[in-house]
Amino acid sequence: MNSSSLKNEGWLYWVAFLIALGFRLIQLGASPLTDSEATLALQALQIAQGESPLLAAQPGYILLTSIFFAVINSTNFMARFVPALVGSALVFAPYFFREKIKPLSALVLAFLFAIDPGLVALSRQAGGTILAVTFLLFAWGMWRNRRAVSAGIFAGLALLSGPSVWMGLLVLGLTRLFLQGMESTPAASDRSKIAEGTPPPDSQSANSQPPDSQPPDSPTPQPPNYQTTEPPSYKPALLALIATLLFGGTLFFLSPNGLGAWLSALPVSLQGWISSAPMTPGRIAAAFVGYEPLGIFLAILSLVRGYRTKSRRIVRLSLWLGVALLLAIFYRQSSELIWAIIPLLTLAALELRRALNIFADERVEVSVVVLALMILLIYISFDLSKIAVDPRGQLAPTQLPLFGRTIQMAAAPYVILLGAFLILILCISFVAFGWSARTAWLGTTWAFVIFLGAYALGAAWGASGLRSRNGFELWKPDQPPAEAQLLLSTVDEISDLSLGHAQAQPVTVMGIDSPALEWLLRYHEVQVVSELSPQVAPPIVITPLMNDLSLPAAYRGQDFVWRQSPQWQGVQAPDWIRWLVFRQLPRENEAVVLWVRDDLFPDARDTSQQP
Repeated sequence: MNSSSLKNEGWLYWVAFLIALGFRLIQLGASPLTDSEATLALQALQIAQGESPLLAAQPGYILLTSIFFAVINSTNFMARFVPALVGSALVFAPYFFREKIKPLSALVLAFLFAIDPGLVALSRQAGGTILAVTFLLFAWGMWRNRRAVSAGIFAGLALLSGPSVWMGLLVLGLTRLFLQGMESTPAASDRSKIAEGTPPPDSQSANSQPPDSQPPDSPTPQPPNYQTTEPPSYKPALLALIATLLFGGTLFFLSPNGLGAWLSALPVSLQGWISSAPMTPGRIAAAFVGYEPLGIFLAILSLVRGYRTKSRRIVRLSLWLGVALLLAIFYRQSSELIWAIIPLLTLAALELRRALNIFADERVEVSVVVLALMILLIYISFDLSKIAVDPRGQLAPTQLPLFGRTIQMAAAPYVILLGAFLILILCISFVAFGWSARTAWLGTTWAFVIFLGAYALGAAWGASGLRSRNGFELWKPDQPPAEAQLLLSTVDEISDLSLGHAQAQPVTVMGIDSPALEWLLRYHEVQVVSELSPQVAPPIVITPLMNDLSLPAAYRGQDFVWRQSPQWQGVQAPDWIRWLVFRQLPRENEAVVLWVRDDLFPDARDTSQQP
């Protein structure tokens, strides 16, 4: 299928872009920034205010965000706007590879990029990971389309995006290395057969079969060094890359620290291999399965078909997926799973394109199979939700009829769930033997696509942190403050009551290392100290949980839940079922105390004025 057979292709890409914008921009600033997000946002704010802070290893995000802070305002929405916009533009990346994976597959891939939970989650985080992926894919696509200058610009932007780009380059480099090793082995065996007088398999098949008999995904065999067009010149691309690093990395020389931050990205990336992280390989794998069931299901079907037909495209994508997944699991940072999501969704798009080819005379049969399987899948989801409410069966044992007797079983929901899966498998088998294997494949594919697609939409919305207030999303390295808005509104109200302006009172933070707290109070004059002077009585003080400040003035205190972290030691298998449905895990809370000097309250001032 060539590009001319797709009507309104360009408009459909823009529709995918609008869908991606919707998932990434709706209530983008509703959730408070986490500590990791606030660290970068504070540096962008300092640049917007004319300061020269020491930048973290993500200068691309920091410098671009500082422009929006200086021109518009420093809000939570603007802190996440650049990743959201760039992450939405990722849907255009498949367009540059449309001749490689076929136009319809590229268009399907664009829509999968728009709604994928992992891509949505990373696009709604203040950081450079999604920038690295988007810019690197754009650079690759521009290079393939012989646009050397554009490729150099996007390559420079990718290098400025932070440590994640080095993980992507490592994944692509290892994949290419393995592919060269795999493709050189058959060539060596063919040369040995020619030396012995035996023609290679390709020549034998060429004599016995016409060229059109090859599988549709298998490209025509070509000599190893065959190229249809000469590669673009390296010199314009290199000059564009250097210019992007020089001007973009310094914000046109307004922030020279950006170059040093860019150079530190590689050491930071290497340090991630040895640094301690709360995420274990098992938890990274659970995040991949929990957020990407739609892509995994379609990719498995694509891999089975591809290896059966010996498709080189499928083999290459599967190797890319395997390398990226293994590196992300042992790197122990869920954000690096994004390099595995790209080949996963590409495999899914290739399979979904095949499933779109339904003949008119089989639509009724396929519809009946889809309806029957959807009923079973919905029943399975209800049973899974019941298990998630009471994963250990502690609320009430279930009565299960067995051979005419009623027995009490705490594990009965699990038995029912297993039985439902067995019925599902039997239904698919009966359709395959009774009607046809094609009908069973199409019906099963579309039933799971509809069901898992609905799950993907819910997971994408939940990854934004808005579906459940107490939800725990594995894509974030840390969780947002639990009662940040309540704390800020209290400070603003006290300031307004005492001085007549919501941001007039200064705030002293003692013994708390939390960039998220500094970002929350950015409109106040904030002083961070390790201990309080006994001769000074600040008007507002925020401390860890404690009973008394031991200062010369009287204070009133109120505690707020600040950080919430999962109790990984107490998480068991049933808890993961609860997380899969409700995104909830056992947590431990860290509280802070807001101390306000007693004379700032109206009732204290009225009492002091009485005779």
